[in-house]
Amino acid sequence: MARRRLHMTFPEHLITEPLIYDLGKKFQVVTNIRRANIEERVGWVILELEGDEEEIERAVDHTRDLGVDISEIEGDVLEG
Repeated sequence: MARRRLHMTFPEHLITEPLIYDLGKKFQVVTNIRRANIEERVGWVILELEGDEEEIERAVDHTRDLGVDISEIEGDVLEG
């Protein structure tokens, strides 16, 4: 089972959408929010995705296609 940590920046038109919930429903991945900040015009989330690498990649591609900016994070965001 693979695990990836991602920094996702959501544009204004998507910050009220349940995108993280949808990832767990549409794809065979487990989502774990590690940190987040949502404001009126922009939001970001540090998200762990766990599952088969192919499913994680499908979930990431889908989210990018929606307009979310995604970058990979190395290491544990809570441990430093």
